[in-house]
Amino acid sequence: MSYNTFGHMFRVTTWGESHGPAIGCVVDGCPPRLALSEEDIQPFLDRRRPGQSSFTTQRREPDEVRICSGVFEGLSTGTPISLVIENTDQRSKDYGEIAQTFRPGHADLAYQTKYGIRDYRGGGRSSARETAMRVAAGAIARRVLGDGVKIRGALVQIGQHEVDRSRWDWSEVERNPFFAPDPGIVPIWEEYLSGIRKAGSSVGAVVEIVAEGVQPGLGAPIYGKLDADLAAALMSINAVKAVEIGDGFATAAYTGPENADALRMQDGHPVFETNHAGGILGGISTGQPIVARFAVKPTSSMLIPVPSVSLSGEEVQVVTKGRHDPCVGIRAVPVGEAMLACVLADHLLRHRGQVGSL
Repeated sequence: MSYNTFGHMFRVTTWGESHGPAIGCVVDGCPPRLALSEEDIQPFLDRRRPGQSSFTTQRREPDEVRICSGVFEGLSTGTPISLVIENTDQRSKDYGEIAQTFRPGHADLAYQTKYGIRDYRGGGRSSARETAMRVAAGAIARRVLGDGVKIRGALVQIGQHEVDRSRWDWSEVERNPFFAPDPGIVPIWEEYLSGIRKAGSSVGAVVEIVAEGVQPGLGAPIYGKLDADLAAALMSINAVKAVEIGDGFATAAYTGPENADALRMQDGHPVFETNHAGGILGGISTGQPIVARFAVKPTSSMLIPVPSVSLSGEEVQVVTKGRHDPCVGIRAVPVGEAMLACVLADHLLRHRGQVGSL
């Protein structure tokens, strides 16, 4: 299986399966002499870690990261940084009954068709367990970007229930199990998801990621567009089915004047009056906040029977036992932050390589 690496100058390769002994990644291209330790990475992994509320999978993984290479005396050396997380709470027996069947909505049939073999234990390589290493790599990317760049994410919709943007408060995101910026939506989501979970069903969500402090000039025209790479990175996250930058699909209903981000002078510099473009024009960052949203489909693993077929070609009813998120979009928030961080770090290094400055 190829294509386990993303990025150009800041390159991330992940490896491992959901129910294997460990998962890991190699980060190549990190500049030398950056202060880095496990303590710089662990807080981001703790935000994504499963089993922290009744609204996420109850798989108990401490997700303790270990740096195996690329760091000496607390500083990056410029050589590949290898990270490992041990898997400690696998329950492969939960998947024994679906070894000979294909779970609808999962990658089972696609993997079997392409490779002629698949790891049915929790989805193997297609499991969202892999995203822990993206979060770890994202923590390193944040070190590359520096403290001047702030990347934050929030859950803005679960099912048909959306946040009230007039109540948006970033400080609320870390105070509830949903990464919700609107305190008023929390009890609504709690009641709604409790019903979804008790019914053995699942539901989708929308995540919004914002990066502030990004310098203008990152990205390149045509085939090196910052927004194109960002869209690809976010689409690579498990269960993501749509991505939009800035106002995205809403701009289809705008007129030209409504969509244009007007410019004016302030303190001798041009500034934008609005940010419909989401901080990127012509594939290049403008210096405004970069805003992206992505839609996460409902978790495909459910206790509700779904028609499918078996390896032998029989029509069957599939029920996926085990521990699953009723809304996988919740834990996708720190993953989306990490992917944005990795893309920005990659483009920052590419920018330096092309124009000779940071």
